[in-house]
Amino acid sequence: MPENNLYFTKSHEWVRVDGETAVIGITQHAQEELGDVALVQLPEPGRILQVDEVFGEVESIKAVSELYAPVRGEVVEANDSLQTAPEQVNNDPLGDGWMIKVRLSDTSDLKSLMDGTAYDALVKDL
Repeated sequence: MPENNLYFTKSHEWVRVDGETAVIGITQHAQEELGDVALVQLPEPGRILQVDEVFGEVESIKAVSELYAPVRGEVVEANDSLQTAPEQVNNDPLGDGWMIKVRLSDTSDLKSLMDGTAYDALVKDL
């Protein structure tokens, strides 16, 4: 398991595993590319996600970006504070700027994700 239980996708989402729950957000690189986040649209708890399914959107002054599920499972919580304070995504993307929590259906989904070293190599070339 990667250091800090963090995994990354090529579409710039991160996953932190805590037991059977995956906390998901966007990476530092993604929020820097987006610029000031103005709106975050997230799914309701109870929604079942499949890998690579769009689960929401982040709107900024520069662009609208879709969010892709890195793992399968049921959304158990959405970060409602982002509705009134979307800037948390910019200020603390790996902390208070988290987006959703998902009860993992299958931990083998994590095997297809990158660790921090691989992700750093990916964004270095962008």
